[in-house]
Amino acid sequence: MKKGSKILSLVFAMLFSLAIFAGCAETTKTMTDREGNEFTLPKKVEKIISTAPSNTEVLVDLGLADKLVAVDKYSADVEGINKDLPKIDFRNPDAETIISLQPDIIIASGHNKVGDNDPFQLVKDAGITVVYIPSSYSIDGIYGDIEFIAQITKADKKSKEIIDNMKKEVESIKAIGDKITNKKKVYFEIGSGSMLSSFGKETFLNEMIEIVGAENIFANEKSWISPSTEAIISANPDVILTSMPDINGVKAVDDIKSRDGWGSITAIKEGKVYSIDGNSSSRPSQNIIKALKEMAKAIYPNEYK
Repeated sequence: MKKGSKILSLVFAMLFSLAIFAGCAETTKTMTDREGNEFTLPKKVEKIISTAPSNTEVLVDLGLADKLVAVDKYSADVEGINKDLPKIDFRNPDAETIISLQPDIIIASGHNKVGDNDPFQLVKDAGITVVYIPSSYSIDGIYGDIEFIAQITKADKKSKEIIDNMKKEVESIKAIGDKITNKKKVYFEIGSGSMLSSFGKETFLNEMIEIVGAENIFANEKSWISPSTEAIISANPDVILTSMPDINGVKAVDDIKSRDGWGSITAIKEGKVYSIDGNSSSRPSQNIIKALKEMAKAIYPNEYK
């Protein structure tokens, strides 16, 4: 039997099952996901598929790890999940495999989409609820993501605890950062290779640099950028941060310190190049607090002890 026929058979089987249990499977009111799509939430959410590590981290801290039936391959290192869970490539999701797992809901990411095509259309046609959470560009947006995941999984009480703890940590660090007048200039490198990668405003990482009392050298740029070497040297950052563990087999910090032409940069001359945890600084979840603390201590070691 061809793969397409197998998928259609699974779709029909799911629809048939839904029809049989329509009388007892009550649903809540229609809701809107974080992307603005309408969906109907199942009355019971016992089987969840997460398609992004940030969402997986939120689900784990909400106490819902045992409800996960599959995750994306990048969630493999998330602490608290069953390491034997199926790992699925959600850029090219296998509808047959996903439908066979019979999830109640799929919590998807904006990163799963390529263009306007919905990779989960066949899954939706099988009657499975899919919600989208685009990557948030602010800390407030992350709070909203956590609240949304908690709302659809009925874990609101736990989410309030998580968000309150985050706000307390942010406010504590900001209280110190607001008093810093001689602000250090920071370059944060999130990628290298043929093109360097960093960020400007409208990103939670830029917001984090400002919270600790520093200035992003690319704060006038927007979102994710590929700066030139010349622009970095000209900006002359006081501190350089990197979220990469290594570059071509060399520790990222050592690679940055040894780059041709970078010797005139203040951060290089003074040895102020630091590594920041890659996962907590790149995943929009409650774990950004870990990266925020690391950034604060790296930039202002005397102020944040």
